[in-house]
Amino acid sequence: MVTGDGGLGTVLLGFDDTAYSWLAAEWAATEADRRGCALKVVHSVGRSADAAYGETGMGLTEQVLEGAVGVLDDARARLGAAHPGVPIDTALARDEPADALVTAAQDAGLVVVGTRGRGGFAGLLLGSVSLKVAAHADRPVVVVRGDTAKAAHKSIVVGVRDGRDEEAVRFALAEAELRQAGVRLVHAWAPRVYSGRMMPQATNLDEERHAHAELLNHAARPAAEYPNVHLDTELFVDSPAAALVQASARADLVVIPRHPAEGRFGLRLGSVVHAVLHHASCPVAVVPAGRTAAADDSAVETTAP
Repeated sequence: MVTGDGGLGTVLLGFDDTAYSWLAAEWAATEADRRGCALKVVHSVGRSADAAYGETGMGLTEQVLEGAVGVLDDARARLGAAHPGVPIDTALARDEPADALVTAAQDAGLVVVGTRGRGGFAGLLLGSVSLKVAAHADRPVVVVRGDTAKAAHKSIVVGVRDGRDEEAVRFALAEAELRQAGVRLVHAWAPRVYSGRMMPQATNLDEERHAHAELLNHAARPAAEYPNVHLDTELFVDSPAAALVQASARADLVVIPRHPAEGRFGLRLGSVVHAVLHHASCPVAVVPAGRTAAADDSAVETTAP
């Protein structure tokens, strides 16, 4: 595999030759070019090639293998022509697509997938492969969605939940430095104190706002490592999912932390992450969050991304 990636790691692309996948491929190649690193394109035929390709008969046929190699060769040729400075490697996997990408992610700095693949129903907003990779990869995963050809906003939005989110903030700052963009840290919460149908009491709301502002300032500490990146903090009394989806309309990338599942039956992806992945207007990066939070963050309850 080609190395020389400037320390940012290879960009890994999950590819299946659909329209959604080509959008992700162009985004991934542009990102590799921006990072000065290699692009690795993985195409998986799965353990049941007959079902995946609509073939009849038994087993993984030579015809299917030849078709899969052709898919990779076409991707290498088209992406190489558009991005001649990017070293491109390809790999044919025989595991299920999500499993193949999660395994390959161990040697990558960033994983890129499209919103949907060949399987599933036409009305689905996000495919099962993309969801599984975002939920299980131990690297940042970008799900490419929205109009990626629109004019750049020069803005990256980060959803902040608590003190474990510094890695997501750091990822966004590094991306912003590469793009010469700014970063907006967004934190939203629903007030805990209500009086019947009345609005929250002003004093209590001010106290909560101050606590949440302190949390947001704590999460912003990695900004000191990127003095050339402009950073803003934004507090909202709103649903975290709604605030981030709305903010995505004026962003080139939304970055959200993926927190460890809470409890025995906890979801690998929280409700906020699900909502943003399904409804954002731009690509979404899911970044695994730290396992421990600072002690001074534990006093503030938030809705989990």
